Amino acid sequence: MPALAPPDFVLPAAATPSLAVAGTGARFPLRRIFCVGRNYAEHAREMGHDPDREPPFFFTKPADAAFDAPEGGGVAIPFPPATRDLHFEIELSVAIGQGGADIAEAAAPAHVFGHVVGIDLTRRDLQAQAKKAGRPWDMAKGFDLSAPHGAIVPVADWNSPASGAIWLDCDGARRQEADLAAMIWPVAGIIATLSRLVRLAPGDLIMTGTPAGVGAVGPGSVLRGGVDGLPGVELRIG
Repeated sequence: MPALAPPDFVLPAAATPSLAVAGTGARFPLRRIFCVGRNYAEHAREMGHDPDREPPFFFTKPADAAFDAPEGGGVAIPFPPATRDLHFEIELSVAIGQGGADIAEAAAPAHVFGHVVGIDLTRRDLQAQAKKAGRPWDMAKGFDLSAPHGAIVPVADWNSPASGAIWLDCDGARRQEADLAAMIWPVAGIIATLSRLVRLAPGDLIMTGTPAGVGAVGPGSVLRGGVDGLPGVELRIG
């Protein structure tokens, strides 16, 4: 078949959001970001919920909320507008390399391209207002620069999402610390459940939830987090 001519857009097409792939000059193109809520029991309790009574639920961030924030990279972002209560949430994120719908849990690992450490920045005051009013969380979770990440490690080099330390330091003090084994819904189960709600596609990123210890940061705060075996994530709030 002859090659199709590129579409004649009425505006310049936006660049494809992407994240670095560790040890290479390659980039992982981002299509969508899905986030799992309350996937560690102690975090669910600290947020006032019973972790034994609900299946996994999901919210989203726009793909361009993600950006490279490697450990030691000196990345800084401005304090976001419209909030007085900005919170950190350290997470393991899963990069999808093979799409599909109704994926069986046993088959889910074959759909993973790699894993990466990320931070879900949250405007907690806006989230509380949205919860009280029964409204969506979009402006609390999906704002600009709300998803800093380290570098993605392909599964051939790291494929241990079932256990291992996950942690975050704020200004040098340990604030979050747990083991991936404490996830209520493991990675394969998350992929299987989400694939029954939407057809997953290459380029999708799934943030798998945060352990207890989330807290507020202010201008000048430095966040540094990691998962055993993966490159860390680090940024300064301007």
